[in-house]
Amino acid sequence: MTIAALFCATPGGYAQSTDQPTYVVTYIEAAPKAATEARDLIVGRCASARKAAGLAQVEAFARTGHPSQFAMLEQWQTTKAKDDFAATDDAKTFRARLSPLMVAGYDERIHVPLTIGASTPAPADAVVALTHVDLIPTSKDAGIPMVKAFAEQGRGSSGNLRFDVLTQASRTNHMTVVESWSTAAAKDAHIAEPFVRSFRETLMPMSGSLYDERVYSPLHC
Repeated sequence: MTIAALFCATPGGYAQSTDQPTYVVTYIEAAPKAATEARDLIVGRCASARKAAGLAQVEAFARTGHPSQFAMLEQWQTTKAKDDFAATDDAKTFRARLSPLMVAGYDERIHVPLTIGASTPAPADAVVALTHVDLIPTSKDAGIPMVKAFAEQGRGSSGNLRFDVLTQASRTNHMTVVESWSTAAAKDAHIAEPFVRSFRETLMPMSGSLYDERVYSPLHC
């Protein structure tokens, strides 16, 4: 199913149907001294979400080299399921307790799938990369197939556990690339492959911002 089939066009973006699969990518930046407390809250939030109806998957990550920065990746069967969980006391308590620990806003971004492949659960020592891709609006039609093809080719790289692309629901020229690798060496070898350099060089003039790749390790949650 194409992205166009999932949405009805509205000014400035798309209106997502409440019965379609929904992915949520959330970035959390706590004060350095509050890193451990924030981490514990996030782990608890994952455990709570796993009890919710309509959850397909939830993962949490700590950013490598930045122990007070975290990310969560959720997959819900429907937008309604995601909204229903957000309205629960557990979800509200999590946000209320986390808020005083943060040094930036709770950056939650709603997505739909662009290309999703088979994946292997990330072990504790896996390397996870979340990359924000911002295409200039006039380059969107040319850039989106490139990003999709890049992910699909990357799934064949040695040590790859997951290589997906999600499209941000409110801005279809913004995407999140989700990668998981068995080791740091596998990821480094992938970066050195000629097709990766070719992709990055071709994408650069189409980009509205830096190719913002952030590397994480999985949290036990």
